[in-house]
Amino acid sequence: MWAKQSLVPLAMEKQSHGEMGIIPSESHSHIKLLKINRELLVTHIRNTQCLVDNLLENDYFSSEDAEIVGACPTQPDKVRKILDLVQSKGEEASEFLLYVLQQLEDAYVDLRPWLSEIGFSPSELIQSKVVVNTDPVSRYTEKLRQQLGRDSKFVLCYAQKEELLLEETYTDTIAELVGLKDESLGPLGSLACLLDRSSGVLSEQGETIFICGDAGMGKSMLLQRLQSLWAARRLDAQFKFFFHFRCRVFSCFKEGDALCLQDLLFKHYCYPEQDPDEVFAFLLRCPHAALFTFDGLDELHSDFDLSGAPDTSSPWEPAHPLVLLANLLSGKLLKGAAKLLTARTGVEIPRQLLRKKVLLRGFAPSHLRAYARRMFPDRTVQQHLLAQLEANPNLCSLCAVPLFCWIIFRCFQHFHSVWDSAAQLPSRTVTLTDVFLLVTEVHLNRTQPTSLVQRNTRSQVETFRASRGTLRSLGQVAHGGMEKSLFVFGQEEVQAAEFQEGELQLGFLRAVPEPGVGGDQQSYEFFHITLQAFFTAFFLVVDDQVGTQQLLRFFQEWAPPGEAGAESCYPPLLPFQCLKGGGLAGEDPFKNKDHFRFTNLFLCGLLSKAKEKLLRHLVPPAALRRKRKALWAHLLASLRAHLKNLPRTQSGGFSQVQAMPTFIWMLRCIYETQSEKVGRLAAKGICANYLKLTYCNACSADCSALSFVLHHFRKRLALDLDNNNLNDYGVRELQPCFSRLTVLRLSVNQITDSGVKVLYEELTKYKILTFLGLYSNQITDVGARYVARILDECKGLTHLKLGENKITSEGGKCLALAVRNSSSILEIGMWGNRIGDEGAKAFAEALRNHPSLTNLSLAFNGISTEGGKSLAQALQRNTSLRIFWLTKNELDDEVAESLAEMLKVNQTLKHLWLIQNQITAKGIAQLADALQKNTGITEICLNGNLIKPEEAKVFEDEKRIVCF
Repeated sequence: MWAKQSLVPLAMEKQSHGEMGIIPSESHSHIKLLKINRELLVTHIRNTQCLVDNLLENDYFSSEDAEIVGACPTQPDKVRKILDLVQSKGEEASEFLLYVLQQLEDAYVDLRPWLSEIGFSPSELIQSKVVVNTDPVSRYTEKLRQQLGRDSKFVLCYAQKEELLLEETYTDTIAELVGLKDESLGPLGSLACLLDRSSGVLSEQGETIFICGDAGMGKSMLLQRLQSLWAARRLDAQFKFFFHFRCRVFSCFKEGDALCLQDLLFKHYCYPEQDPDEVFAFLLRCPHAALFTFDGLDELHSDFDLSGAPDTSSPWEPAHPLVLLANLLSGKLLKGAAKLLTARTGVEIPRQLLRKKVLLRGFAPSHLRAYARRMFPDRTVQQHLLAQLEANPNLCSLCAVPLFCWIIFRCFQHFHSVWDSAAQLPSRTVTLTDVFLLVTEVHLNRTQPTSLVQRNTRSQVETFRASRGTLRSLGQVAHGGMEKSLFVFGQEEVQAAEFQEGELQLGFLRAVPEPGVGGDQQSYEFFHITLQAFFTAFFLVVDDQVGTQQLLRFFQEWAPPGEAGAESCYPPLLPFQCLKGGGLAGEDPFKNKDHFRFTNLFLCGLLSKAKEKLLRHLVPPAALRRKRKALWAHLLASLRAHLKNLPRTQSGGFSQVQAMPTFIWMLRCIYETQSEKVGRLAAKGICANYLKLTYCNACSADCSALSFVLHHFRKRLALDLDNNNLNDYGVRELQPCFSRLTVLRLSVNQITDSGVKVLYEELTKYKILTFLGLYSNQITDVGARYVARILDECKGLTHLKLGENKITSEGGKCLALAVRNSSSILEIGMWGNRIGDEGAKAFAEALRNHPSLTNLSLAFNGISTEGGKSLAQALQRNTSLRIFWLTKNELDDEVAESLAEMLKVNQTLKHLWLIQNQITAKGIAQLADALQKNTGITEICLNGNLIKPEEAKVFEDEKRIVCF
């Protein structure tokens, strides 16, 4: 039953329309409740038929009763008659009437506050009764939910060849609330924040929430997600109606067409099964219960002149559909309804329409990982994919755009299905050219009409052949801009390329938000700078007028000025200028060359033999072969010339060259050809056996290119890749050339235990390694165990650099044991780990009687008194160590005393570094005294210990003691 309430003054019953006078009863009688609140019920019950239907269904009304109600002339009269009849039939009938009002919330939305206030609770008998909803508004809402639920369940993929479940595909993107000048107002917390009445509001009078973003940022998907949430009753409950329109639909109406708002909504969207007039009347009375979405304002093309058409504020007056659209957005029609409008960046709407503005910025790394989990449920495949993306900054930056991300993921899905192996995805087969060809195919297929029964079945070859004109126009604009380093194009350039209006909407070009080179006219730029590079290369390949000289012109941009001063002689195939001379390569030492280099990269990919089947329909096969031959010859000659003219040194039996980033780009291009023949010839042209590629900004994907060439190198090789950004994936990509490597330096490269495991598995197959550099990575004790096993099995390993990792005493013990068992190791670098006293004791055991170790660094390892004393005692039995670094530990005078005793015995140690410890003048004095009996030591460095300048003067005569 309902809760007891204090009586509300009778005057409350006579409030203005829209407010309720609530008069609860002091008795538990349902009849009295209906009597006391009679006027409120008469005012707010607008659907009598639903009540009559349920009363009939449950035998509380007879057919005669229904006829009596139906004979009443007005709606209020019908309500009064229902109340009279129900009260006459007793408590149970009155209780059931209240139950119907409570259960059918959508039908009697105005009574929700009253029902909540009286706390009505039906009896078990009444709860067992069946309540049916025959309310026209509620039935229309259900029809809308069914339609939108069906329409939003699947998303047609960008290639228009398959449907994907939205629930398994949709991933949030970065959405930002922005101001009138696009200044950031903070992130959009959730989709619900789009529709709230507080956050990000620019104008309370504005009616339209404007969602903008570049092509492929997920605007349509966001609206589809809203549809799905509303259909599943997971969106704001106030919305009883959801109307979704594509703006392009409004382009289909002719100039003379006229519709009233009711026809637009019902005849051109979803028609009510009963009483459309009643449904429409409810919509007009409660516009706040409606949510409208209009997708793609930039796709609206019409010759209809809105300026010559009068506004309309009448929902019954026929007008052109575009006028209805404009007046809906402005609020002159259905003021108070929520309206969402999307458009690409650069499209603006009048400020007075704006309620909120939201900018979609694409995927952040967290979104990318979430999307990977959706697309690749198998965790192994998922992790492999993310590693590949992390390895390739070019692909990873593209994945910030959801459209490109989907395309790249589908590439990986395809190759995974072909090879059916998560652990061995053929990543070297998926080139950047493959990805951009698919990007192009997807955008070109946007012109394909969709059908209820047929999807796009065009092959890639058919798509490119059918779009020859579009590709030519894009290539012409891209190439013309690339020659001038021009990235924003005005009307003149666009018109010269004979662009059709529809081609500008494909997504390759986007409007520049602010006036560009064309003044007040619209300007354009390619969606991504690499897209311009791709179409430039495409133009060079397919245009019949492009000869060898023009084909290879952008290779003049191989190196920025001064990168290789000796690089003055290039092969005669293309007359390169001296790098210090004039021309393109000498203009600006700070100019970014990546757009030229990507053009060269795509040129190599498009001229690969694998792409001949696709391109032979656009350019004669003979022309393709001629251009390919010229390109390959130039690549090989350039690589030889580049290496030949680099400075080289002879060291340790190696002929060493310090290669430049140019060399990395050359390898990328050779890799893009996917020609083993080119890779083999390139390897023959490498005239040095020590390649130093430090500080070349190489990423892990470059290791694929490096291996593509170096696995053909027939001699043993030293490879120095210190200070790049290779990570574990780069280590895996180097596998094909491990059989050649005797020296491998991978310091400062974000390598973890996973990468070290790969090194162990591969390097121990060949056992030719002499030098392993892994300084300043992210190796823990797990990785230290793998390194120890490398040291155990590679009997020729002489140098091991493991400083500045995350190795503790456990890893230190494993390494120390491996050092103890090695008769070849000469140098160990462990600076900056945390092996502590336990690790130091293990190294002490390794030092005792070691036959070969000459250099050891245990600096900055948290070693204190016990560890220091153990090391000192072990050195009394060692005759091989020449240099010992113990800098930045916690060694004190007690350790100094032990070291002094060691120096009285050990005459082979040359350099002892004790910088930045806790040794005082007392400990230094003991060391100085020990030197009286030691003629072998060259220096003891004690800078940064606990000694004052005046105390140090005592040791001025002992030149081997360095205090300051």
